[in-house]
Amino acid sequence: MKFLARLFGRGERRSFGADPYWSHFAARAHVSPETAQSLSAVYACVQAISETVASLPLLLYRRNDRGSRDRAPDHPLYDVLHARPNVWQTALEFREQMQAHVLLRGNGFAEIVWGYDGQARQLLPLHPDRVSVLQLESGRLAYDVQDRSGRRRRLVQDEVLHLKHRTDDGIVGRSPISVSRDTIRLAGAEREHGIATFSNGARLAGLLKFPGTLSREQSDQIRAQWTENFGGAHNAGKTPVLQAGMEFEPLSMNLEDAEWIAARQFSVEEVCRLFRVPPTMIGDLRHGNYSNTLELARHFVVHTLRRHLVMWEQAVANQLLSDRARAIYHAEHSVEGLLRGDSGSRAGFYQRGIEDGWLLRSEVRQLENLPALDGIDRQAPDA
Repeated sequence: MKFLARLFGRGERRSFGADPYWSHFAARAHVSPETAQSLSAVYACVQAISETVASLPLLLYRRNDRGSRDRAPDHPLYDVLHARPNVWQTALEFREQMQAHVLLRGNGFAEIVWGYDGQARQLLPLHPDRVSVLQLESGRLAYDVQDRSGRRRRLVQDEVLHLKHRTDDGIVGRSPISVSRDTIRLAGAEREHGIATFSNGARLAGLLKFPGTLSREQSDQIRAQWTENFGGAHNAGKTPVLQAGMEFEPLSMNLEDAEWIAARQFSVEEVCRLFRVPPTMIGDLRHGNYSNTLELARHFVVHTLRRHLVMWEQAVANQLLSDRARAIYHAEHSVEGLLRGDSGSRAGFYQRGIEDGWLLRSEVRQLENLPALDGIDRQAPDA
């Protein structure tokens, strides 16, 4: 249990300096968006959010005189958001890329290509590592963009769609990875520990004790022979034969005593906590069951996705629509499919809506993606 004492001895403040065993692995665990994604929990959390956000329909609506809204497919921005943001990407590919940039780097940038009529015609994604954000004396922002050849050009605020994660200065966002580097570093150190352990045949390091004094050449030869005969996974299970009074004394505990698996599971939970993703959404079903899985999925929509969906909708309104257009048009995601319950719950919900008069049968068929039937709304409720 000493391993868990190391891990939890200071609450959730996970330091690397106090334990020289882990400092070796922690020093190698450099944190960047690329190295963070090599952890399956980080990659799964980023994909769970970015794939879901990208797959939801992002539609442009027009407010009508009846106080409700209608889709606005005749507006140029409708096709840019819903189908084709540029000539080489689909809407899903573009929004998945932008959302992943926000989660991994804190910011997502896209150059806005305006048409002759003042409408956004294309959105060209920009890699955040090649964009520098500046605040001018006027208070407006400017974006210095470096292309692949190294040349730099400046875009003004009206030429860039900028999505931000939580920000400290209101100008650039900070990703969960940059804010909680130590959590990612420790998860990486635990993985490196496992790789090193299993590379040595699941045998932890130790000392070979030999009576008398050995020359440097003899020491190197014994070490090399021991590594060749008993190191590595391919030598796992071999029984060493020690001669001439030689003894082997292990320096570290074995995996069972260290509870390495428990530590790895705890790291999964910590990464999920950073991204506010229920562990069941990334394949950790230890706390999931038949009765709570549906509620956890709804929790994912309401408490995880909502912030990102609103980010997109408000960015579209503020950066892709003029002041006059915002009074008429607005963008909104369709999340009804994610919030739908089981068939029995939906049937009861629809029946109550039809009986109380606030839902039409034709609307139910539309929600269930069924073809329209003429005259279905004229049927008696009890027919």
